[in-house]
Amino acid sequence: MPVSSGSNLAASPLLTALSHAGGCGRKLAAIELVEMLTTLPTQLDARLLVDASSRDDAAVIDLDRQLALVFSVDFFTPLVDDPRDFGRIAAANALSDIYAMGATPLAALNIVGFPSRTLGDIVLAEILRGGAEVVVQAGAFIAGGHTINDDEPKYGLAVIGLVDPGHMTTNAAGQPGDELFLSKPLGTGAIVTARRHGHLDDELLASAVETMVQLNERAASDALQAGVRAMTDITGYGLLGHLHNLCESSGLAAQLEAEKVPVLAGVQPLLEDEIGISSGTRGNLEWAAGFAEIDESVEPWRARLLADATTSGGLLAAVPQGLVSVLPGWRIGQLQAGKPGAIAVH
Repeated sequence: MPVSSGSNLAASPLLTALSHAGGCGRKLAAIELVEMLTTLPTQLDARLLVDASSRDDAAVIDLDRQLALVFSVDFFTPLVDDPRDFGRIAAANALSDIYAMGATPLAALNIVGFPSRTLGDIVLAEILRGGAEVVVQAGAFIAGGHTINDDEPKYGLAVIGLVDPGHMTTNAAGQPGDELFLSKPLGTGAIVTARRHGHLDDELLASAVETMVQLNERAASDALQAGVRAMTDITGYGLLGHLHNLCESSGLAAQLEAEKVPVLAGVQPLLEDEIGISSGTRGNLEWAAGFAEIDESVEPWRARLLADATTSGGLLAAVPQGLVSVLPGWRIGQLQAGKPGAIAVH
């Protein structure tokens, strides 16, 4: 039954029922996107400090050599049924692109595709309210946005941030010997996928939501204080995919210690039974086969975890050796000289 203005949210169809998959797992497959991007013309402008060529999380445009604008956009279909949680997760996810560049969020614009006749105004208001809460929490503001009618709900943000160009972090700045730190545990993709397949564990879903709505503001600040050179956030292409992009742009390889990668409680059986493996995760595994060598000693479920199509994951920071004692999170590997983009998992 459709919801109309003033009616109860409980009367609305489930958000996830209106999309065959949700969150960052809906990204176009990296193996296809990378090839397509190579066909586009190169944009040459001295003001453009970072563009898509390095597969970074955001673009950076120089203003006066002391200040630069950081631009990013991120939106997706519902991965949870609670409208406010959907908005909160989408906003935290979009803001992570700004934090990954070492920048401070300034303002955001809402991006909405919404079936108003099916879901009604109250549901949309809750989604926008949830997003605004997180943006305000980040010290930024919503300056407006754009909506269209769409049978499949979609929500996200275009975000602007500020950074000192001399202190921004990019995929291309890693150095041999940098230690890799991850700020959030993995497994949110597996949890929301299993939920779609009938694994109705409310406590497990709550843990995933709590992780996804957590801003990466503190993680970015701590990493910058520790002397981070390169940083990225972990989203739809999984840990392996995003680490590969960082390594390739930096001209380096990486060693990854699978057992040291943090995982949310309850995720292991979901990946062992494959109920938590999304189409996005399967695509990530297929892509990773071309650049990641996974040792036979690594348990299959852990290999799947490394490719988990994540939404609003943590920051992966490359920090110089000797400067990591103050950095919270988990040390999971190291950058090293080698074939650019190659990852050895043991």
